[in-house]
Amino acid sequence: MPPTTPRIELPSVLEGRWQALRRLRSAVDDALDRALQAEHGISASEYAALAALAYSDDGGHLRQQVLADAIPLQQSSLSRLVSRLERTGLTERFHCPTDRRGVYTQITDRGREVVAAARTTYVAVLERSLAEACGDPELAPLVEHFRHA
Repeated sequence: MPPTTPRIELPSVLEGRWQALRRLRSAVDDALDRALQAEHGISASEYAALAALAYSDDGGHLRQQVLADAIPLQQSSLSRLVSRLERTGLTERFHCPTDRRGVYTQITDRGREVVAAARTTYVAVLERSLAEACGDPELAPLVEHFRHA
């Protein structure tokens, strides 16, 4: 007899939906990471940071804490991510002129070019990953919520 996959039934609907959302996010993030890395040399987190900067209403710069909340990432993880983006010339950091403790991240022209080019890949992979997730009965309702919200 072929082995069967165990069925996991969490104690409440809320827990089951939360677990399904975590599974959906993991699958989509993995697909985005692979495609963005292969085609543009950036991770999904790097894309998210660049997109937040590029599409902010503050001229392409954000205080690091605002950027961390927007992605979302822990402050220490954001510092490493911003350092990588800065080393590759996609962002630059500067101190707030009125509060020297405040650190801002600014997207560069090159960063804007990368995020614009990567956006096509990002949206295509996002759409494809969500369509694939519709085949899973636990994930399909979540996908439908995103598509029709």
